[in-house]
Amino acid sequence: MNRKVLLLTMLLSLSAVVANAQFGKLKSLVGGGKAGKKSGNFKTVWESDFANKATRLAMGNEEGTFILGTDDNSATVLNAEGKPLWDGDYKKLTTNKTNTADFQYYIHSANGGYLFLFDRRKMGTDRIAVLDVATGKELWNSENYQNLLPKDMTEDSEVETVKYIAELDAFMIAQKDGLNMLNAKTGEKIWETKLFKGSVGKYIYDKASNQIVMVNFKPTALAALFSGFKNQLVKINAANGEILWDATFRGVVEKELVTRKAIVDLNIVGDKLFMWMDGIQCFNLANGQKIWDVTYENDISKSSNGILGAGKKRTSYYHGIADPIYTDNAVYIVIMGNADRSKFVEKHDLQTGKLIWTSEKITGAFVMPNIYKTGNRVMVQVGGKVEVQELRWEEASSGASLAMGALMGGGGSSKQWVPYIFYDYKAQKNGILSLDDATGKTVWRSEKFDKRITDMIIDNDKTVFVGDGDEFYSYNIETGNQLFDVKHNDAKVGRATDVIDFGDDVVVLSEKGLASYKKSDGKRNYASEKIKGVDYFYHIGDNYFLRDQRNSKNIIYGIDMTNGETKGMVESKGKGGSPKYGDGIDITADGEYIFAFKGKKVEKIKVNN
Repeated sequence: MNRKVLLLTMLLSLSAVVANAQFGKLKSLVGGGKAGKKSGNFKTVWESDFANKATRLAMGNEEGTFILGTDDNSATVLNAEGKPLWDGDYKKLTTNKTNTADFQYYIHSANGGYLFLFDRRKMGTDRIAVLDVATGKELWNSENYQNLLPKDMTEDSEVETVKYIAELDAFMIAQKDGLNMLNAKTGEKIWETKLFKGSVGKYIYDKASNQIVMVNFKPTALAALFSGFKNQLVKINAANGEILWDATFRGVVEKELVTRKAIVDLNIVGDKLFMWMDGIQCFNLANGQKIWDVTYENDISKSSNGILGAGKKRTSYYHGIADPIYTDNAVYIVIMGNADRSKFVEKHDLQTGKLIWTSEKITGAFVMPNIYKTGNRVMVQVGGKVEVQELRWEEASSGASLAMGALMGGGGSSKQWVPYIFYDYKAQKNGILSLDDATGKTVWRSEKFDKRITDMIIDNDKTVFVGDGDEFYSYNIETGNQLFDVKHNDAKVGRATDVIDFGDDVVVLSEKGLASYKKSDGKRNYASEKIKGVDYFYHIGDNYFLRDQRNSKNIIYGIDMTNGETKGMVESKGKGGSPKYGDGIDITADGEYIFAFKGKKVEKIKVNN
């Protein structure tokens, strides 16, 4: 699936953002940890140079067959062997003399993909141009679409007015007078509709009928130009733009503080469409008629859409409330109580929205990020990690790919709003509950957790595995009988932060490494060498990676999960890179190759020797 990679998007799904990253030659790790696992080295396939310095974008397509490096004014593309395919200045590559690209993003594809350039003119007409990444040729350009970027880009991390629809290979461009669908390769307008106002916040495409269901929101760039804006949920014929039905939804679509992603989701279950935003709204998929509506807060914190204040820091928390669980006949949701931090789990009839049951009041629960339907039980996780998005007023170098600071231009450093995205634990009473699916009554509850709790792993609807900082537990889901309790602190890899389901084993990701336990009896398979500061893991293809971004670094470790051995590491000083993996790093979709970037240089690294 094509990935839309935005210059300012510091996170696509779970990744941390730091102000600067570092780059160095590949290193061996010093042995350590209880098991004394050996360390290895990745092998360099090749090193090559871009014709320009990659300060804006530096990444490859998912297959690693095209490697792109851009700055404000130019681009270079290499092939899978590191050989140059093309390079050039934007003003020479484009026929409308697009020069400085205030914003640019790369849309991946096996055939190269698209480089979308925005040239915002201070005096005159805004310009856009789209380049073919495989050839460097301009596919099309236009001056017909204006006000695509907000005047103050420090508030937004993606272009809200343009959305790439991968299933149609098309761009949806919002203007004040309606929505336009353009052929991505030619820029030809396929259709326009004045019946849908605003930007596409979320969509679902049905290939069989060639229809799209879309929800709109008011884009920041065009907000002042809209009059009489209304919330719209529409079903549209993708071939000609015909509105098949139009419904109004309750609430206001808000956006995350740093990523500016719309806080809304759409799900189709049977013949119904469910919109998750400020509760759940259920619509008839065939005609758009609202069937039922349950209002509640979807998350513990939402960002403001207003102008940044005068303070030194702004903080918002996300993903602290579990997403709904949909089954063939019911939906399960987490409801926030009042100021006492209480929560409830509710089960509603899928057809009518009628409340079937409400769980006991779960007190002291600041976050309840996960619920699971398993057999005749509903497992509830009380406590756990939350995503923190912050803007900090700090000194930062201009011209880097640091989202907010990148668009201010100039050299040296200045005070700027610098984005940070990371994970943290909130002080609360952690635990797990097992609810009876028929009645919602608590069957059993465990609170044997200290200041943190990992996510749960459900195994064959019979067993649940979960850890706290220092211990690792297994319970029988039906009865609540504790099957084992392992002293995880004996592994000497630090406090547990996450758990990874790995076949017959559970691997516990910890602050200083990994420990693996058998699901059958909790026996420890291994404890890895010490790798301090691990904040996230990636499962890519058949490969596993750990990430450390402490102290303005960006280090990626390749790990053999069968024995805990480190295959190698890459420490990067580069700019660009995929926002998913951090500055200066990109990884192919199969996890077999890593690309490390440093200015004009790019290194291709083989993960498995």
